[in-house]
Amino acid sequence: MYRDMRRDHGSVVPVILEGDVPAWLVLGYRELHQVTGDSVLFSRDSDLWNQWDNIPDDWPLLPMIGRKQNSILYTVGERHRERAAMIGNALEAVDSFELRSTTERYADELLDAVCAKGETDIIADFAMLLPVRVLAFVFGFADEQGPGLVTALNDMINGREGAIAGQQHLGASMAQLLADRKVSPANDVASRMLADSSGFTEEEIIQDLMVALAAGHQPTADWIGNSLRLMLTDERFAASLFGGRHSVAEAMNEVLWEDTPSQNIAGRWATRDIQLGSHRVRTGDMVLLGLQGANSDPQVRTDGSALTGGNNAHFSFSHGEHRCPFPAQEIAEVIARTGIEVVLDRLPDIDLAVPAESLARRPSPWLRGLSELPVRFTPIPALGGTSA
Repeated sequence: MYRDMRRDHGSVVPVILEGDVPAWLVLGYRELHQVTGDSVLFSRDSDLWNQWDNIPDDWPLLPMIGRKQNSILYTVGERHRERAAMIGNALEAVDSFELRSTTERYADELLDAVCAKGETDIIADFAMLLPVRVLAFVFGFADEQGPGLVTALNDMINGREGAIAGQQHLGASMAQLLADRKVSPANDVASRMLADSSGFTEEEIIQDLMVALAAGHQPTADWIGNSLRLMLTDERFAASLFGGRHSVAEAMNEVLWEDTPSQNIAGRWATRDIQLGSHRVRTGDMVLLGLQGANSDPQVRTDGSALTGGNNAHFSFSHGEHRCPFPAQEIAEVIARTGIEVVLDRLPDIDLAVPAESLARRPSPWLRGLSELPVRFTPIPALGGTSA
């Protein structure tokens, strides 16, 4: 699809969002580097959008393209840098050894629930549960709140009929977490953000925690699912499922280039008329970041071969001031890699239970992940322990 759009329109493509709302989708690597690298010309301030008069209050994409949303996503300038520092510091304090240990514990408990059956949907029963459970623990939530957070996040991100209700549930959960941590601080992300001395309001912290949880959970869940799909369907990886931890890292890196979870991001808004690609972008137009389109741009991927080595020049974590903070990238990688390794350790003969061509993707304009990944394996006994 990206190849066809690039053939017909070039590196910048006019697109229509739900409700006949126009936008520009940037597919060119160089053009995307320009857009993400110039926060003055292409602002993150959604108030600049020239389409707000045409957007109804129940537009299902509002949770992903918010107006006057008091979060780091739509803050610009020095205030954004201060908020990015607050979030980065809170996440950087997460102990990597404890994070891996916590991920292993949750992964083992999730597999304990299915390992004796000999078959499972690794998406619904594992990948879609693991990141949010780990992140909820790191943020300060109780374990039993995890399932509700999963449902709310998925509804919000998929941009369907439950999107606004999912956003409301997530906001209420974050507000209650902060109220609890004001009374009883702990060694968690929420407490560290409350203790920050930069003068942020509780509403700002709630919004930023919502962003961090949403950005951390679903793409990481899809990273796990897409990587396992690759390893189960591509003979380059199938031969090394029984060992060689490097194969997991290579599969994960190839996914970030070829099948990245964060396909498209909304957005940036032009602060003046400008020529972008072969099109004239007007003041207030919305520009969507086509991360996967840029990753596969033939002008920078001239031989078209898959990238499994150490080349990390992809756009999967975006670029510029508003890119995913480095500590958040590290947390996502630890969760995804640990989860995949636990699956391969516990279920060494895991295999697809359906033809590879029958696998379907979840309907979302933003994220690319599997609806399900049915697998089979030799039944094994549970390890035991407290339920997650």
